[in-house]
Amino acid sequence: MLPVDPTQALRDAGLRVTGPRIAVLEALSAHPHADTDTIATAARTALGAVSTQAVYDVLRALSDAGLARRIEPAGSPARFELRVGDNHHHVVCRVCGAIADVDCAVGERPCLDPSDSHGFVIDEAEVTYWGVCPDCTST
Repeated sequence: MLPVDPTQALRDAGLRVTGPRIAVLEALSAHPHADTDTIATAARTALGAVSTQAVYDVLRALSDAGLARRIEPAGSPARFELRVGDNHHHVVCRVCGAIADVDCAVGERPCLDPSDSHGFVIDEAEVTYWGVCPDCTST
């Protein structure tokens, strides 16, 4: 899911290329919408060892640089994904917590035109759809 080589993505974002940063990018590519524990486990598998704090620091740096996006569904730990730069939304399973991307529902970002902006300049909207995924529905 990485659009380019992780090394190049880091350089293009002005970030130093380090083993933990590459491992976290690769973990996010393999595990979209992963929580920090899942990302840390994948990074440790790739590197042999990396501290949880280092993973948190990398995720913050990647998010700040626009290479990753942090999402926080209600009742769930923060999740991270590589799909950035668009105004997509998410659907979350109430039973197992599975998350999937959902493109903006109708046309050109209609959710950025609220009925009352209260003077804010709106540049992003978060919509979360809740339901039960096909795996949980069939059990």
